[in-house]
Amino acid sequence: MSRGNLLAISDLHVNHAENRKIVEELRPISDEDWLIVAGDVGEFSHDIAWALTALSDRFAQVIWAPGNHELWTPPDDPLQLRGRQRYEHLVELCRSLGILTPEDPYALWDGPGGPVTVAPLFVLYDYTFRAPGTDTKEESLAVAHSRGVVCTDEYLLHPDPYPSREAWCEARVVETEQRLSACDPALPTVLINHYPLVREPTHVLRYPEFAQWCGTVRTAEWHRRFRAHTVVYGHLHIPRTTWHDGVRFEEVSVGYPREWHRPGHPAVGLRRILPQEPAPGGRHS
Repeated sequence: MSRGNLLAISDLHVNHAENRKIVEELRPISDEDWLIVAGDVGEFSHDIAWALTALSDRFAQVIWAPGNHELWTPPDDPLQLRGRQRYEHLVELCRSLGILTPEDPYALWDGPGGPVTVAPLFVLYDYTFRAPGTDTKEESLAVAHSRGVVCTDEYLLHPDPYPSREAWCEARVVETEQRLSACDPALPTVLINHYPLVREPTHVLRYPEFAQWCGTVRTAEWHRRFRAHTVVYGHLHIPRTTWHDGVRFEEVSVGYPREWHRPGHPAVGLRRILPQEPAPGGRHS
């Protein structure tokens, strides 16, 4: 049995020098610590490889779920793979480093707070977190464009060979539901996804139009249906703990230096998922 900690972090964005320094200084608490990396390590293939290599050298086990930035195909990245091929390339990179991915058997954490099934997910989004006052993807996107709030995914995250990002999301939802349904029903889970599995965390976004790039209504019941002890996510760059239907949701983002340098911003770094620390305040749903 491990006596370590299950730790988590996301949105490292190591193309920023200050964020790269954070990764250089990350260290486990004990030699048996596992680390969850919930996406957005970086945009360029060499940066992603550097960060994942460094982390896999330090932690007993690293578990990775992709963010949207890893799936971008920047025009100046030597790796010009697109869509599913780029994702599969990153999966093979992780496997070469001993890092677990959404394509591998889910791990069993049997350390303090366990046993739990640790499940990294890759689900994407399907534009169903629509802009307020809109009823269709087309209306929601039109509002976002009119207000200048458009995710770079629209230009750099290619869904090949799927006809659209929402079609890729549909395929991932179906496959992931099947895998989660096959998990041991006697065990709780730690569900790891780059995007929040429920819409509620997006309600605090400064620009609500951005929510359409933040998840899918298809996962709204997963934290209950699949016995989640904790849901770990990133993407919003709003690190915090919330509770939904009695389930703990941890956003573990680092984000951009301009964000985490703001006065009053929570300290960035590793967040402990298990063993769970007592909640400092009330629960929110």
